Amino acid sequence: MPIRAVLWDIDDTIFDYSGADRTGMRQHLEREGLPEGYGSVEEALDGWRAVTEVHWARFAAGEADFQEQRRDRIRDFLSRDTMEDAEADDWFGRHAAHYEAAWALFPDVVPVLDRLANDYRHAVLTNSSIHNQHRKLTALGVRDRFEAVVCAVELGISKPRAGAFHAACEELGLAPREVAYVGDEPDIDASGAVAAGLAGIWLDRRGRGGREDLVRITGLDQLPGLLAGNTRFGAPDTFG
Repeated sequence: MPIRAVLWDIDDTIFDYSGADRTGMRQHLEREGLPEGYGSVEEALDGWRAVTEVHWARFAAGEADFQEQRRDRIRDFLSRDTMEDAEADDWFGRHAAHYEAAWALFPDVVPVLDRLANDYRHAVLTNSSIHNQHRKLTALGVRDRFEAVVCAVELGISKPRAGAFHAACEELGLAPREVAYVGDEPDIDASGAVAAGLAGIWLDRRGRGGREDLVRITGLDQLPGLLAGNTRFGAPDTFG
């Protein structure tokens, strides 16, 4: 059965989350000062990314809710275990102002959405909240490209669990085998989608490689040909 829809991840797939987060945090630290325990801004930025990955994994596993993981991330980063919730929220809010000012799509996103617009339906599945992602997609000028935005916070289940992918397919009224999922994480996105019966595609923008079990592209310009069957879709590491 042919692919009829593309289901998209957002952060670090169509939106340069890592770039915006790093730029925003750098500017935030210039105002707030370097937290105790970090020898340089670069070391602090690496530390922020590391604690983000740890606490985001807790959220995805259902071990913490969205707000809780954010507050705990800040406490770990600042080494302040007893930081009050309100203070953590205020700290993140000051960071968010810098982060949001750096928001940008990857340059290959709009051209590919244009190329695929007439042949495929499009929707989003993300491990975040509808408040955050609807506002983000609107600010980036692409919210109207997606007929549905399905988010883990409201859904109550996160990728890579099959139920998250199935809920997005149900929103589209399509069987999983009719849907391709595109995301930047090999396990959470591509492997999770495959296990749920979708066509999982790993967007490996950083050229990490090393996952011969997955269909892999390194840029979205490769996606239309893959979906159209001009390559060995379904073969691992297609564009490796």
